[in-house]
Parts: sequence; C-alpha cells; structure tokens
Amino acid sequence: MDKKLFRSLLLLITYTVVLVAVIVKLDGVADWLGGVLAAFQPLIIGAAIAFILNRPCSFFARLFEKVLPEKVRRASRPLGAAAAYLAVAAFLTALVALVVPELTHSIETFIGNLNAYAANFQELFDWVAAKLDLEQLASLDLSSGISESLQKLLTGALDTLTNTLPHLIGMTSVLISAVVTGVISLVFSIYMLSGAPRLTAQCRRLVRAYLPQRAADTVLRVTRLTADTFSKYINGQVVEACILGGLCFLGMCVFRFDYAPLISVAVGVFALIPIAGAYLGAVLAVLLLVMIDPWQAVWFLVFLVALQQLEGNLIYPRVVGTTMGLPGIWVLAAVTVGGSLLGLIGMVVSVPLAAVAYTLLKQDLRARTPAPAPEGKDTPPEG
Repeated sequence: MDKKLFRSLLLLITYTVVLVAVIVKLDGVADWLGGVLAAFQPLIIGAAIAFILNRPCSFFARLFEKVLPEKVRRASRPLGAAAAYLAVAAFLTALVALVVPELTHSIETFIGNLNAYAANFQELFDWVAAKLDLEQLASLDLSSGISESLQKLLTGALDTLTNTLPHLIGMTSVLISAVVTGVISLVFSIYMLSGAPRLTAQCRRLVRAYLPQRAADTVLRVTRLTADTFSKYINGQVVEACILGGLCFLGMCVFRFDYAPLISVAVGVFALIPIAGAYLGAVLAVLLLVMIDPWQAVWFLVFLVALQQLEGNLIYPRVVGTTMGLPGIWVLAAVTVGGSLLGLIGMVVSVPLAAVAYTLLKQDLRARTPAPAPEGKDTPPEG
C-alpha cells in the first residue's frame, strides 16, 4: 500500500475514533474544558484588560517617545502602560465620587416615596379603566398590592444580604481565590501591555515558523482584522456610552426630570449593548417616571428618542468613525443569537464577531468572483 494513502487512512481512522469518544463522553469533555478554562482564567482576563487598554497605552507611549531622550526611549511603552492604568483609575475614582452619592440619594428617595408612587399608579389605572369601561378592573386595589410587593421585595433583599454576609465571611477560601485571581490577572495585563510589541512579534514569528506560508498569512490577516474590529468597537462603545449618559443627565437636569443621575447612568450602561440597550434603558426610565407623573414619562420618551437620533446620526459616526460595515439585519441577528447563547456577554461580543465574519466572507467572494468586464468590451463590433 502506498505510504501516503496509508497515512491518510490512519489519520482518518484516528479522527473518527477521537470524534466518537468525544461524542460518547461529552459531559466529561465539557468538564475537562471547563477546568482548563478555569486554570487559564487569570491569563484570559489579563489579556482582555490589556487589549482594552492597548489604545490608551499606545497614545501615552507615543507622547513619551517624543519627550524622553533617545537613551531611555525604551521605557516609553512601560511608562505608557502606567499612564493608561493611572488614567483609568482616576476616571473610575471620579465617576464613583460623583455618581455614587447621587445614585444613593435617588434610590433612598424612591424607596421613601413608594406609597405615593403606588397611589399615583392606582389613580392612573382607575382613569384608564374608566375611559375604557373596564368595570371588572376598576374594582382592583393596586395601590396596596404594589406597595406591599415592593416593600416585601426590598425587605427580602435586605434580609438576604444580612443572612448571606456571615456565610460570605466564612467562605474565606473563595474570597481569597477571587482576590488572587484578580491580582494575577492585573499583573498579567501589566506585563502584556508593557511588552505588547515584543509579544506580538514573537507570536507572529511562531505562526510563520510552524505553519505554511499561505496558512500563516491567512491566520495573521484574520487575527489583525479581528483585533482592529474589536478594538475599534470596544473603545467606540465605551466613549459613546459616556457621552450619551452625560448628555442624558444634562438634558434631564434642563427639563427637570426626576431621578436624573440614576436614569442617566442606566442609559449610559445599557448603551454598551447594541440595539437592545436603548430599549432597556427606556423601559427602566419609564417604569420609574410613570409612578411619579405619567406625562413626565411620555415627555422623557420624546426626549430620549430625540437624543438617540442625535447620537446615532451625529455623535456615533464621529466617535466610532466609519461603521462596522455590517448591515442592520445582520446586527439584529448577531445580537439575537449571541444573547441566546451567552447572555449579556454574547450580545456585546456578537456584533464585532459578525462584522469580522461578514468582512472575511465579502473578501472571499470578491476573490472568487471575477470582476465584470467593462461594458462593450466583450461585444463584437458590428459589421
């Protein structure tokens, strides 16, 4: 038998045996993969942090390269990484110092006025029932039910926290493991961010050394496209969410809507989720405002729609740059499938992944499909 044929048959048999073993022991394989991912969790989290902070680090590194003398110019990348971490720490500290007190005040005000809000909601319900001639629903007393339900919910949450706290203190090993994982992840991210150029060059060299040239070029091209797409998407979404939350807060203060800090933070956070984020933020705001004044909730919806139009047509293209190159129907499909598979993380990650797949498919179709000939070239001359 030909050695090449024998090698191919042996490879096919081995692949079939491994595939059957994986299918039969699927639970064991899933547990093993979970253990491997848990072991690499600090490295994965550190790589994610380094990837997110790569652009700010590169910006600060370029600034240090211009300022530092040539002898110590090698330190520009580590100094840029330190500056990026300091900038993030300063931003989070300022955000907590400004937002948390306002959020606490808004939540305390909401809890203190639960009975009044329930009474307002009861009046609105009675008015709707009277207008629509719903006699059976008009006799329902929703005020006491809403108030009791919310009070029970808040009391249950406080009791759960109170009862859980001693158990959390007793779970020292879990807390220590979480702290150690966070510290190791941070250390990994610092090393990766400081030595990113050298690490990238080493990975590129490994790919070219162990893969054929054509496969290596394909892997490097796809990796570069994926990194550029994710970097642009994540940085753009974060900046856009901060701008949208700030504009929402300013507008709510100008129009004197209630719970401006709480609703603005919610709108900014939900803006990180494509498509669904806008609706989630609007639903939360309406649920809060409709119990105070239904007309205020209506006017807030009008304000939020106008703000999102301004953000989508003017702010987003300037902040993110050109769009992801993904048609709207595929964005909706990516968010739906990603949310079904991985929940909130899937909704956030699915759009750049779909954009990468769409770009690669478009490039492959362009390479496989010959360009149409100019009009009249293939037509034989008449006469």
